[in-house]
Amino acid sequence: MWLSGGSNLRIKVEERIDAVPQLRFNLLPAAFEHVHGDARLFAVLQSHRRIVNLRNFICRKQTHSIHHHKICHPLIVSPSENVHLVPSRSAATHAFTLELVPMTSDLKSSSTTRDLVILGSGCSGLTAAIYAGRSNLNPLVLEGHEPGGQLSITTLVENFPGWPEGIQGPELIENMKKQAQRFGTELRMAHLTAADLSAHPIRLTIGAEVVHTRTLIIASGASARWLNLPSEQALIGHGVSSCATCDGFFASGKPIAVIGGGDSAMEEALFLTRFASKVTLINRTGKFRASPIMLERAQAHEKIEFLANTIVEEVLGVEEKDVKGLRIKNTVSGVESILPVSFMFLGIGHIPNAQAFRGMMDLDEDGYILTKNDVYCTLNGEVLPGVYACGDIQDRRYRQAITAAGSGCMAALEVEKYLEEHGR
Repeated sequence: MWLSGGSNLRIKVEERIDAVPQLRFNLLPAAFEHVHGDARLFAVLQSHRRIVNLRNFICRKQTHSIHHHKICHPLIVSPSENVHLVPSRSAATHAFTLELVPMTSDLKSSSTTRDLVILGSGCSGLTAAIYAGRSNLNPLVLEGHEPGGQLSITTLVENFPGWPEGIQGPELIENMKKQAQRFGTELRMAHLTAADLSAHPIRLTIGAEVVHTRTLIIASGASARWLNLPSEQALIGHGVSSCATCDGFFASGKPIAVIGGGDSAMEEALFLTRFASKVTLINRTGKFRASPIMLERAQAHEKIEFLANTIVEEVLGVEEKDVKGLRIKNTVSGVESILPVSFMFLGIGHIPNAQAFRGMMDLDEDGYILTKNDVYCTLNGEVLPGVYACGDIQDRRYRQAITAAGSGCMAALEVEKYLEEHGR
């Protein structure tokens, strides 16, 4: 069975009972890659009997850059050609083709100006929404591509005040959403696709809609860097973690692995020696990027063992939903072996979700937003009126739920003060 279309992608799919899921998860990303990663596309699945149609996403065209592995929306849309590319299946031939369906892509402008739009629905964004809502600002929260932020993929959270027995990360986020909605917050599953921060009011493009707002809080966070192994992704929250401070306690008395060779990895490894029986630090090359002092500290610690020129091929324990070990490979000799560990921590850094604002505000060398007086965004050192940032997108040091929530509170209070000063 082949996927074909106007440009004949010639992608083969085995004809079997799960061919439709294959189309969704394998063929459409390939089709996306075939069109050179055009950012203005998203995917839809149609079979000969029914359409798997997530309507929430159909009207919101994604115009930001997305890696083809992350395509999960239900319709491939090409605004430049004014068509839908809809994969369909012939019951007679069991073949999939791409059909062209006319569409419109005119932007719709909102008739009202909002007091506040918040980008991101993690701890910082939702805390800002709670405070803004209680001030009758009726904020609009755009949940973005990672609704709930890092807590949405965290299991038990034991260090957030007020929960003596701990709380599951997704449950904490859901509670915060309900609290924000109670005070008039509107939550929307949508992405920011363009912004004009120099306009007054600020002009935001959200898919097919243009929204005007007097103030903007950027709380879109920073995404952890992963190895992108299927087994790793399956075990996030079940022994695979990107936060030693959050999950180190659960590794008490167990052998663990830390991935990375920079300062972040050294810090994670040293911190985890408080809990783990043994820490194996795995680096893909023979050269460590960490500063000499951090490397020396890690090398001097009796609990830390180094594995250089080594990569992780597979995280074992997917069926048990619990890390049982790592299948590793020496990149020099090619020899594979099994490393028995109970946890794997990623220490290869984070990616701040601020790329959309490059050139519009001051960012540091790694893309984190540089703020003045904690939450004020700047351009060339000058404060941008009505634009604030909070949470992990501007905090590369602490990256904790409680510090993110605190900065969200600060940003909302500054918004309230700004609006009062400007005659709201």
